[in-house]
Amino acid sequence: MTNDDAAPVILVDDDSDLLKATAQTLELAGLSVSAFSVAAEALARLDTGFAGVVVSDIRMPEIDGLQLFNRILRLDPDIPVILVTGHGDIAVAVKAIKDGAYDFITKPFAADRLVQSVRRAAEKRRLVMENRALREAAG
Repeated sequence: MTNDDAAPVILVDDDSDLLKATAQTLELAGLSVSAFSVAAEALARLDTGFAGVVVSDIRMPEIDGLQLFNRILRLDPDIPVILVTGHGDIAVAVKAIKDGAYDFITKPFAADRLVQSVRRAAEKRRLVMENRALREAAG
């Protein structure tokens, strides 16, 4: 997958060093990344036509990752959201997955773990968007 045909990834983390490092990891894997340190800015980039994946830290000021996830669910429940946390809370992870989060990853994580999850989520989103387009074309 090249940057030209890569599904967009919106990455949200208030830790600027981790945001840069994670964005670089995803870009080196050939993914197209838009990085945000504020969840509201990331949310403003989303609509039902968004063809990509959201990766968000959970613990952030103002709008945290779970609030962001819930807002994305209301916007389009088929946008894959991968939640990342340094605080491995099993109950939060189970609830997030039950509520529709695509994946829940605990820091520190292997770069390949995140890349593979994003790629699988991007493929799922591609299929959803293709299905929607076919339904619209069929009328």
